[in-house]
Amino acid sequence: MIVTRGLTKRYGSVLAVDGVDLNVREGDRYGFLGPNGSGKTTLVRMLLGLVYATSGEIEVLGSRMPRRAAEVLPQIGAMVEGPAAYPHLSGRRNLSLLDASGPGGSRRTRRARIEEALVQVGLSGIDRRPVKAYSLGMRQRLGLAAALLRKPRLLILDEPTNGLDPKGIREIRDLLIALNDNGTTVFLSSHLLSEVEQLCTRVGIVDRGRLVLEEELATIRGRTGLVLVQSPDAADVVPMLNGQLVTRDGENLLIRHGDPAALNAMLVEAGLRVASITEQRRTLEQVVLKVTGAGSDRVDAS
Repeated sequence: MIVTRGLTKRYGSVLAVDGVDLNVREGDRYGFLGPNGSGKTTLVRMLLGLVYATSGEIEVLGSRMPRRAAEVLPQIGAMVEGPAAYPHLSGRRNLSLLDASGPGGSRRTRRARIEEALVQVGLSGIDRRPVKAYSLGMRQRLGLAAALLRKPRLLILDEPTNGLDPKGIREIRDLLIALNDNGTTVFLSSHLLSEVEQLCTRVGIVDRGRLVLEEELATIRGRTGLVLVQSPDAADVVPMLNGQLVTRDGENLLIRHGDPAALNAMLVEAGLRVASITEQRRTLEQVVLKVTGAGSDRVDAS
């Protein structure tokens, strides 16, 4: 769905994107991650033909970009750097103008498609208020509705849950998963690592313009060799661990063990109660910090 080869973008002496080879496959829910200033938004804008590459190649939906943009873009729903809208017009009027301005928008089905998109993003009850009166979360939902107007094969989204409350974030996550289940490939950049962890199946991580990791999320969140056990009989469990105990906090025991099922069977067979047993895996945050060198845009006084 998206392939780049040696994709590079320079702004004078600044190398914003440095030789990126990206591979987003059909059916992916792909999370694009990296510190502020790492080149994420620049790369997304190049995918959509909004910024021209200094060098390298881009293929989207099997066609070269930006050369074939006219045939590719109608198949893409996108929201980049926040939703765009005419602030003095209503949400519905904005969507109608957007649909009419692009290729492939059928006037006959426009009203039905607008209503369907508004229902999908939770804005079916909006009135005639101008967009300038909307909350940030409502504007974000409207931007996502605009991306869904033409039932795209590919969604490219930049921070799609920005400004939403926890319930709204969950609703958008469920919507993106449902769209993906119905055949839409999702590519999104986000700073919300916990959200990417719950939504995405693959991730790409950039740092200082370079793609430093691209992998299945389940693979990079590998085993740590640690198991968390909660047991009312914690004091009796400890002597059975042969030095494998890492830490204890009341009933909670962190144990170095490679097989949670075997550990659970041993404790139950010994007549000890196990309230819960959980295999510990690396978090996405741990992975990102490791491969990006914990980069930050913080500036401290010397």
